[in-house]
Amino acid sequence: MREAVFLRQNTQKWQRYTNQPTTDPDELAARFIELTDDLSYARTFYPDSTTTQYLNELTGKLHQALYKNKKENTGRFGRFWRFELPLLVARSHRPLLWALAFFCLSAAIGTLSAAYDDTFVRLILGDQYVNQTLNNIRRGDPMAVYKSMGQTEMFLMITSNNIFVALRTFAMGALLSFGTAWSLFTNGIMLGAFQYFFFAQGVGAQSVLTIWIHGTLEISAIVLAGGAGFVMGNSLLFPGTYSRADSFRRGARDGLKLALGLVPIFVVAGFLESFVTRHTEMPLALSLLIIGGSLTFILGYFVVYPWWLHRRTGRVI
Repeated sequence: MREAVFLRQNTQKWQRYTNQPTTDPDELAARFIELTDDLSYARTFYPDSTTTQYLNELTGKLHQALYKNKKENTGRFGRFWRFELPLLVARSHRPLLWALAFFCLSAAIGTLSAAYDDTFVRLILGDQYVNQTLNNIRRGDPMAVYKSMGQTEMFLMITSNNIFVALRTFAMGALLSFGTAWSLFTNGIMLGAFQYFFFAQGVGAQSVLTIWIHGTLEISAIVLAGGAGFVMGNSLLFPGTYSRADSFRRGARDGLKLALGLVPIFVVAGFLESFVTRHTEMPLALSLLIIGGSLTFILGYFVVYPWWLHRRTGRVI
């Protein structure tokens, strides 16, 4: 990006930070994160420019103000979860929405395919799983598959596999977003066929109350990983005013932050699947509480909070 374009896009924001100082710790932290991103970019592409000098001075002033404020936890770890990741989600809302829409469409295709072709479920899930589940249904315990392995072993296997799937979904975005789209498509098809299978056997409600104890977090995180892949892939397809290489570096950095931010969610989802889902006899209210709590967290942290933080900080999206 030419320096003149960089200035035109950001000067108004910098002037607002200079002319409208704040003592609010959240606002200070958000401004500091924004300015350090701008300063890093300027140092890379305009190292000897007065723009870089100006940003260095402005960032230094904010740094001092931020560290004087005793109420603010200035740790890098805390800033990432409180500001960087939510603001990144807000800035990436379009690719995240596209990932959600594409995944839902794929799940609908999987459901319809299973409904119109009796062999489709076996093709997707495999004969062994289908036969085992049918036997469990006949024995009156449709979700017995979640009890077939030791808890710790299951937790380690499932969590590592889910993290791998998410990172692969993100990394495949480097294939101009088509790799990520394919990963979302296959996972959506599998989910649609999987869920239809239980409804076709007359145990749909029981499957929902059991599977979505962990599935709410797990599926949401896979969709978010798909959004991270689209962020990276779209940076190659639509570089805007940046060079394609520079756009890709920024997209890869942002997408990786999104993907890594999902790791704790997969850990919690793996814990629920290994230690909680197996208790199929749990009360209905408890099952609904876990599912509802998981959904509230996803919507709160990845939808409501980023929108609120963006509105409060006034960051340009």
